[in-house]
Amino acid sequence: MTESGVYVYAIIPEGGALPAGAVGVGSPPAALRLVGDGQVTAVVSDAPLQLRARRRDLMAHQELLLSLSDRGPVLPMRFGVVASDEASVCAQLAGSQAEHLATLRHLDRGVEINVKALPAQDALAAVVAEEKDVRRLREAVRRRPDYEANVRLGEAVATALSRRAAEAGKKLLHKLTPLARAVAAGPEVQGCALNVSFLVDRSESDAFRATARRFADAHRERAELRVAGPLPCYSFVSSRGLRPTVAGV
Repeated sequence: MTESGVYVYAIIPEGGALPAGAVGVGSPPAALRLVGDGQVTAVVSDAPLQLRARRRDLMAHQELLLSLSDRGPVLPMRFGVVASDEASVCAQLAGSQAEHLATLRHLDRGVEINVKALPAQDALAAVVAEEKDVRRLREAVRRRPDYEANVRLGEAVATALSRRAAEAGKKLLHKLTPLARAVAAGPEVQGCALNVSFLVDRSESDAFRATARRFADAHRERAELRVAGPLPCYSFVSSRGLRPTVAGV
């Protein structure tokens, strides 16, 4: 065991196995092992001496979680969770076993899909055609251009773009929610009118994404949609217990 501690990737049910050939974070990649003697098990490795949120390690962390989820339910840890030693991992597993089992049952055969709605940046023609205030200010600028008039026009356009994206986001949320097991609002993101994650049955994830794409095509003059997933189900696990220790993660 290294002095840097034990890096924790996920919690899985007792009896789970590691994917063939899977490795962990670090350079060289750390060997994985299972820790725990109850009804839940932690997937861990030795933690790198200097853990940083490098792209290679972020991808290794996520790819391992996705590989594990192909085999069964996974309670994913966010990147950067480091325990002092295996004993502390086992103590956390024992103390929260019932909660972990309930979460694993909830996540079984599920994946996370994140949807963000942003203002449609190539929709100026639609905004001018459909927004009376914008059209009025644009005509005023054409008749008598000056700095203040241009500022008012720019603010009106930005407000209209944000409002239209928010309206489209509400419609999208209404359309997608019945297709998901659970919905979790994400943190506020600069410029985003909507940031929501959906817990979706793995077998339905393609159909879910297709529905989102059709909505995006039909509302392209109101919002730009970004759909990410399948992802590990980060948004649908408790924040209690083991937490990231890497600054900025």
